[in-house]
Formats: sequence, structure tokens, C-alpha cells
Amino acid sequence: MNILKFGGSSVATPERIKLVAACIQKHLKDDTTITVFSAFGGVTDDLILMALMASREDLSYKEILQKNETRHLEAIKELIPVNAQSGILSRIKTEFNRLETLYEGVYLLNELSNRTRNMVAGFGEILSSLIIAEYFKSLGIAALSVDSRELIVCKNTNDKIQVNYPKTNKNIESFFADNRSKLYVVPGFIAKNDEGVPSTLGRGGSDFTAAILAAALNVPRLYIYTDVNGMYTANPRIVPQAYPLKNVSYEEAMELSHFGAKVIYPPTLQPLLEKQIEILVKNTFSPEEEGTLISKSGKHNFRWVTGITHIDNISLVNIEGSGMIGIPGFSKRFFEVMHQENINVVLITQASSEHSICIAVKDDEAPAAKLALDEAFEAEIRNKRINPIQIEDDVAIIALVGDRMKSHHGLSGKLFSALGNNNINIRAIAQGSSERNISAVIAKKDVTKALNTLHETFFEVPSKELNLFITGVGNVGGKLIEQLKRQEIYLLEKLRLKVRILGLSNSRKMIFDENGIDLENWKNLLEQGEETSQDAFFEKVKELNFRNSIFVDNTASPVIASTYKNYLANSISVVTCNKIACADDFSNYEKLIDLSREYGATFLYETNVGAGLPIIDTLKNLVDSGDRIQKIQAVLSGSLNFVFNNYKGEEPFYKIVEEAMKEGYTEPDPKIDLSGIDVARKILILSRVSGLEMELDEIEKDNFLSEESLNTKTNEEFFDFLEKDEYQFRELYQSAAQNKAQLKYVAQLENGKAKVGLQQVGPEHPFYNLNGSDNIVLFFTDRYSVQPLIVKGAGAGADVTASGIFADIIRIGKK
Repeated sequence: MNILKFGGSSVATPERIKLVAACIQKHLKDDTTITVFSAFGGVTDDLILMALMASREDLSYKEILQKNETRHLEAIKELIPVNAQSGILSRIKTEFNRLETLYEGVYLLNELSNRTRNMVAGFGEILSSLIIAEYFKSLGIAALSVDSRELIVCKNTNDKIQVNYPKTNKNIESFFADNRSKLYVVPGFIAKNDEGVPSTLGRGGSDFTAAILAAALNVPRLYIYTDVNGMYTANPRIVPQAYPLKNVSYEEAMELSHFGAKVIYPPTLQPLLEKQIEILVKNTFSPEEEGTLISKSGKHNFRWVTGITHIDNISLVNIEGSGMIGIPGFSKRFFEVMHQENINVVLITQASSEHSICIAVKDDEAPAAKLALDEAFEAEIRNKRINPIQIEDDVAIIALVGDRMKSHHGLSGKLFSALGNNNINIRAIAQGSSERNISAVIAKKDVTKALNTLHETFFEVPSKELNLFITGVGNVGGKLIEQLKRQEIYLLEKLRLKVRILGLSNSRKMIFDENGIDLENWKNLLEQGEETSQDAFFEKVKELNFRNSIFVDNTASPVIASTYKNYLANSISVVTCNKIACADDFSNYEKLIDLSREYGATFLYETNVGAGLPIIDTLKNLVDSGDRIQKIQAVLSGSLNFVFNNYKGEEPFYKIVEEAMKEGYTEPDPKIDLSGIDVARKILILSRVSGLEMELDEIEKDNFLSEESLNTKTNEEFFDFLEKDEYQFRELYQSAAQNKAQLKYVAQLENGKAKVGLQQVGPEHPFYNLNGSDNIVLFFTDRYSVQPLIVKGAGAGADVTASGIFADIIRIGKK
């Protein structure tokens, strides 16, 4: 004998009912088949809503009732030939007349009792099963319509269902012994109580109906057809990468269903477990898919963690105080109150100090829990032995589930580490002695990020998704996007990094796409974006709340630099080539470093000095390994090096500067480079990385530009003064040439003091042959006291700066 259950989504439309019929006919070839049906999709919700509306004297319930009647009558007309419709049309209209009478009674009394609520809620299954049974008859299949209210006896107490199994099993055995049919059509969800009054088995109770029948008739397997391909590693609507599980044990299925997996109604497993009846969960619309087999051992399940699930709409109830410590029976009183109020406790945790007890309940039950507990412990609260009961709303429970978890060390640490790295705070933790479940309470807003983070950690091919939010898409930003697009496949295949750009902004527009911005068309998309705002950009990044989020700043804007603290404080990593933040007041710089440590966000600014050269990273490694910096000498301005390498006193100085601008070697305001402020910021950053508390105004600057040119407001004015001061630049060049030296703008840190300025460098010095826009840094340390450690290479240009930012992004990905 086969027992098949079909959910509401499987019978939501006549077209779907026809698919269900084709599926059932395949089973009929093998054996007698019992089919259990839910109401048409959405009908039960409407039935309950109409009852509530009637109790509030809202007559618009009649419109919903009429729509539902029309829906069922239209289904009959589409499924059943005209010459066979009269009987079923009459029966369905009779049922709707009964419903209308019940709602009128609720309306007149202005009251909705639990008995009436349960009675009206069950009409959906009655209606669907009657129509479907008649449809099978029209196909020439002898289908017997069964009223499950005559079989299943239960007791309902505030939505808590207790089945009277002795009576129920006897009814089922007698019915199927006395009746013979190839196909039975049974409405799920409905039952009756001991007094014979219609009742229900709770939301999702059609699964339960099928399980009760399967256990009473001792079938080897129960088939549950739904709209997904079985039980998944996580909710596929929240975690797109989730995939169906082939095998799950009864215990794992119980845990997963209890903690929010919607495929199986939790009580379903109870009658099947003792008799070890297998459950095969399959997809009505893809019956060829393998589905999930729920059995004793969860055959061949090789993973340590079987699934990740969650429960929404939870509140924490916390009681604490010194008056609890060492007092016998305190917990007993606490939980007795919950029992008396008929409040289900979802999770329990208690500190070993006995100073507090924390439980999780459904959020709609939390106010009643607080009221009852405050009343029960009124004396202790008044005498300040315990604190008033605290309620924390807007939380959810996430859970790792798996039979094999108890055999594997470090899973809890892996869970907490993955969540912590993404700024997901854990409010409470619970783990049973079976070690089959590790549960954690988190903020409801973090559920999507948490589930995706944990799924990536425990289920996916060792890879990591990085979600980028980039501001500044000019020279550097544009090159970065090109490099990311070009390396996409390599990163995934070789480094197991999936890098997506979810947000872009420039000074005018900004765009976001949760699925990743199309990098083939990003420029057009950005032009059509909304007006940019740094505050709005941050708020959107925060709202999206993606795991492994990285904010990338490719600008030189002080306004954007001032927002880094917001990102870091929300565990969003920051990668920047913008030197302003790291060259700001030391207290602000230190604040960013502290925020990075406190919130587990990475703050990388390698391109602040030397563009793509590993200068800061090298210095950090020296300091971290215990080496002491004696002196740093460096040429740190690619633009200035380019200018003085190309200026020979022939072509005007300002023309060389213009060429440097075109090549992308200078800042948009070239005065920043030529004034030495850019180099001063760079040596300041190196001094801070080496461990010094230095401010920008402490750096000695030797300017080679006139005061007038430094005070200009626009690039046009600045170039006018450069042209006017040409004789000074020619004198500088000629003096160096006479001394057989090169002009280099040098930064130096020694004995806790820093200075920058133009110097003449002779042929014997490492700086002499520094070409083009290259940078060079000499690190003199205790270990490199005679021959310095030298880092040398291209230190300017959009391509190399973008590659340095790219490298920082990859560093975060490898963490």
C-alpha cells in the first residue's frame, strides 16, 4: 500500500492538480494508494482571516468568501466534464453555505472561539479532497472519498495537539479492513475531538494525517510531495547555494523541522519513528528528482553538519539576580509559570553561576510571559533580590544540525568564528547533550547573512564570496573594475574567491545590485543611477548586510575618508588608496586601527605608499617580527620622480607636470604632489606603522615652489605661476647638473623625526638611477644595519595603484 501526501502548493491550480494526477497514476500501477490532500494553496489562511474579520464585524469577509467559492467552482468546471459536474457543484455549494452560516454566527456574536476557529479552518481540505476525488472518477479511476474526521481523534488545547492513538488506530484499521478501493482520497489536517466536534491537527497537519495513517497501517514508506526537491542544507529562498539532502535521519529531520525547515511538519515524525517507517520527500513538479529519504540512520550522510536552519519571530525572556544563586526550586517555579500560561519554551540557557536564566519563546507569547513572571516573582523583584523580567525582541534562532557533529571537534568554534568575523553578535547559546544541535540566538536582521555565512563555511566547496562596494570609478577605480573582470575566473578556480561588486558610486551617481553589477555595462548603469550621497551609500551597504563586505575607496576625498569609521564599526572591511585618513590626527588614525581590531574588520591601505609596491606590508612584517627601525630613506612620489627625471631645463617645467597629469601620476590637484604634502603624508604613515605617534605638522618640509604658487586656488592659476617661475626650476636643474647629481624629492625618518625635500643625489647613491615614476624605500634596521632592505618599483599610475588595491582585496579573501 502506498500513502502519498500533497501540499497546498501542489494543488493550488487545476493545472497543478492534473500534474498531481499523473504522479498518482504512476503509483497506482504498483499498489493500492491512499492520497492525503491539503487545501488549495492559500485557502486555509483565507478561512482563518474571514473568521477574524467576522469577529470584528468586518463585513468585507463576504467578498473573500465569494472569491474562494468562485475559485473552487471554476476548478470543478476546468477539471470535470460538464455532464459530471452537477453533483460536485451542489456539494461544494452546500459546504460554502455551511461556512457562510458559521461566519454569520461569529459576526452576530462578535466572538471567535477556538472550537469555531478549528471548525472553519478545516473546510479547505474538505473542499479540495471532494473536488479531486471527483476528478479521478472522471478519469475512470474508482476513487473513494474518505472523511478523516471519522478516523482521527484528537484533543486541541491552545494549538497544542494530542492524538488519541488507541481510538485513532482502531478507526483506521477498521475502515480500511471494511472498504476496498484502488484509490482513497483523504482530506488532511482535519480530525474530531472525543466529543465528536470537528477539530484540526494544527497548521501543516496534512503531513501529520499522512503519518498517522502510515503508522496505523504499517506501510514501509510514506511519500510527501511538496514544491521543492526535498529537505535542503538551508532554506533555498534565503541561501541560493543550498542544495537538497539525499539522506537524513529521523532525529536530524526532527531538529531541522523544529527549527524552521518548512518541508516537514514537526509532529509528522512522531508516529513514524517507533515503527521506523521511511519518509521520502519529493517534488510534485519534478518527480524525477531523487528527493530526500528520512530513515533510521540517514544512510550515507557523510557530512559533519547535515543542515542549517532557523526560527524567526522569537523573543528572549531573561530573569537574573543575586537572589537566584543557590536557591533550590527557583528554576522549577520559573518553568511552572511557563507551563501554567501554556507558553512553549523554544530554547533554554542558564549561567553556571545560577545568576540568570534565559529562555526563548515565540514573540507573540513574550508579553504574557513577562506579565506572569513579574507577578510570580513580585516579592523577589520588590526586595531587589532579582531584577524585573527583561524581554529582548527582534531576535531569531539559528541552528546547526547533524548526527555526526558529536564525533567532530571544533564545530562550535568554527560557527562562532564565522559569525564573529561578520559582526553577528550571539545573544544566547544552547547545545543538547546529544551534540546533534548547536543553537544560537542572533538579531533577526542578521539571519540572512548568518545563514549564508554558515552555509559557505560548512557546505560549499572551499571558496569565499567577497562583496565589494566601490566609490571612485575614475582612473584607478576604472582600472580596478577592469582587473576584477579580467581575473574573475582565475580567482574562482585558483584562489576559490568569488568577487562581486554590489555597489558603485562616483561624485554624482550611485547604484546597487544584490546579485552583482554587470561589469560589461557598469558605466551606463551608473549614469542611470540615483543621486550619490556618502551617508546614503553607507546606509545601503549596512542595510544589505552581506557577509564579507568590503568598502573600497579610490578617491582623494576627505569626506569619504571620514566615513571609514562607520564601515569598520559595522564589521565592513575598508581598502583604500586615499591617504587622508591615515595621515589625519593620530587619534583618528588610532581610532580606525582600534575599530578594525574590535569589530574584526580589516583595514588595508597598502597603496597609500608606493601604489602597488609592498612597502607598508614589508614594514609591518619587520616591526611585527621584532626588528627595530633605525632609519627610512625614500623617494615616495612617482609624480615628482617622473617630473625631475624628465625635466632637463629645455622643455618648460609646467609642460612636464602636465604630461605627468595626463599619465595619471599626479593627484587631480598636482599642487598636492609638488608641494610635498603628498610625500609628507606618506612618510607620516610609515612612521606610524613603525610605531611612532607623529602628526603631519611635525614633519619638516623644504619647499621648492614659491609661496604664491602654493596659495593658488585652481590648476589654471597654479600652472600660470609654474610658467612664471621657470627660471627657478632651471637654476635647480643646472646646479644639480654641475654637481653631476640628480634631483630627487626625498623623505627621511630618523631618530623619531621626519623631513621631506628636494635633494641632489650623487651617482653612488641608490636613488641616483631611479627611473621614470619609480619609487624606492631603504629600510635601515637592527637586522639590516649595513645594507638596507630595499623595496623598489613602479610607484605611480592608475594600473599599479589598482593592482595594489586588488592585492589588498585578495589579502582579505585569504584571511
